[in-house]
Amino acid sequence: MSRPIRLLIADDHPVVRDGLIGMFSADPTFEVVAEAANGADAVRRARALKPDVILMDLRMPELDGVQAIRALTDAGASARVLVLTTYDSDSDVRPALEAGATGYLLKDAPRDELIRAVRAAARGESILSPSVASRLIARVRAPAEDTLSDRELEVLALIAGGASNREAAAKLFISQATVKTHLIHIYSKLGVSDRAAAVAEGFNRGLLTPEPR
Repeated sequence: MSRPIRLLIADDHPVVRDGLIGMFSADPTFEVVAEAANGADAVRRARALKPDVILMDLRMPELDGVQAIRALTDAGASARVLVLTTYDSDSDVRPALEAGATGYLLKDAPRDELIRAVRAAARGESILSPSVASRLIARVRAPAEDTLSDRELEVLALIAGGASNREAAAKLFISQATVKTHLIHIYSKLGVSDRAAAVAEGFNRGLLTPEPR
């Protein structure tokens, strides 16, 4: 009989950790070797205990999930990191995968799906929740004409920061009419009809990133 898959569970919510620990501990093919309530602790324990798979939440104190994944990747850690989160926007998915995560699941995943995903991750396979996979495929297939230009991205970022058309025009040394034209193009490309929706879609697509907390 092969040895159990050694797990580290990192989540800042004790109830979530307890639930995951109970679920995996009930299966003899898994061994939960540690838990962590923040990203920094997850990195320390992963380096010391060398688990096979780390179930990593994204929104945690000290180091968030992406920072923890990047730290483990930079350190050459052998553990496979499977993100388990409630967030599936591009601004969450892409940084996690780029940092080195081997998979990305949502917390509403059925128990059997989560267990299969951890086993697959331990084998080195990449696992994505269906909604995340669909989103990534849609982004790859998105026509080039839907891509915002550098100037349009600048306008969008200023609008997201609360700038008025006048303020955006002044900062970019262009006319207000030009800002309005850029906004029309942005709305069309993002499939929205107003500034608030454009900003929301910009974050959703990963075109804008939240300010660090």
